[in-house]
Amino acid sequence: MDALSEALRNLDQNRVKNQIADYVPADVRKLLAAAGLRDEYVFPVPCVIETKPTLIGYYRLLLGAPQKCFYKGATGMGLFKRMEEMGAMSKKQQTHIPDFCAAMADPLAHLVRQIPNFTDRDLRELPLLTFGSQLQGSNNTQIGKKAMQEIFLAITEILEKALTKKEPNRLTLKNASDRTVFVSLSHDPDVSVQEKVEDHIHSKVAIEVKGGTDVSNAHNRAGEAEKSHLKARQKGFKDFWTIISKTGLEMRKLEQESQTTTEWFDVTELLERKGRDWEEFRQRLAGAVGIPLRSSKAGKPRPKV
Repeated sequence: MDALSEALRNLDQNRVKNQIADYVPADVRKLLAAAGLRDEYVFPVPCVIETKPTLIGYYRLLLGAPQKCFYKGATGMGLFKRMEEMGAMSKKQQTHIPDFCAAMADPLAHLVRQIPNFTDRDLRELPLLTFGSQLQGSNNTQIGKKAMQEIFLAITEILEKALTKKEPNRLTLKNASDRTVFVSLSHDPDVSVQEKVEDHIHSKVAIEVKGGTDVSNAHNRAGEAEKSHLKARQKGFKDFWTIISKTGLEMRKLEQESQTTTEWFDVTELLERKGRDWEEFRQRLAGAVGIPLRSSKAGKPRPKV
C-alpha cells in the first residue's frame, strides 16, 4: 500500500479518476465510496501500473492468486510476470496494460460485492490472508528440489560400480557396449539418461520427480510431469518415467493426467530403497543405461519428503 500511495502522489488525479470510470462498475464505486476507500486501492488502472509496474503483485494478492496459477499460460497473464518481479516494463507490456486492467476488473468487482460492509481493514488484510499460499508455493518448490536431489543420490548408488566420473549434477559411465552414458540432473526433464553413439548423443529416458505427498494435489503434480514430458519428447527422448507418491491414488486417474508417462514409480519406495517399485526402478535404470544389475542392498532409509 505504501508503494501504491507513492505512485498516486505522482499522478494527475483527474487522469486517475477518468480511468477509474472506464474500468470500475458504478455500483462498486458506490460501495467503495460508502466505505471511504479510493477505487484505485482495489482496482488497477493503466496510469498507476505504468508508474509502478510491481503493483501488479499487489492486485494479484487481493484475489489470493499464487504466482504459479496467475501466470500460467491459460490465463494470458504471463506477459506481466516480469513487471511484478523486476519492476521493468517493455513497450509490448505497456500496450497490453489496459487489457490487464480490464481482465482484473470483473473478479475484483465480484470480490467487493461479496464482502458485506467492505472496510479499510478488509482491504489491508486481504493480501495478508492470501500470503500463506505464496509461502506454501515456495515450500512446495523446496520439497521438489529435495526429492530430486535424493532420487539422484539413489541413482548414483545404483550405477556406482560403472561410473567413470561423478559430478554434483552429472554421472558418466561406460556401459556393456563400451558406450558412454550420461545421467544428468537438470530441469525439463528433472533427470535425463543419454547415450553417446560415435559423435551423436541419443536422448533415451526423461525422468520427472514429484516429491509432494498431498493426495489432493497429486493430479496437478501429474499434470506438471506431463508438460515436462511433452517438452522432453520434442527434444528427442523416447522413454518417460514419472516418480510420484502413489499412496491413496488410483493409477487410472494418474495415467489420464500424464498419458506420455511410460513408467510410474512411487517416490516413497525409491527414497527408502525398498519395495516393488524400488526393485523395478533399479532394473529399468540398469537396462536403460546398459549395465548388469548388481544385487540389491537396501541402504539406510532416506527421510521422507
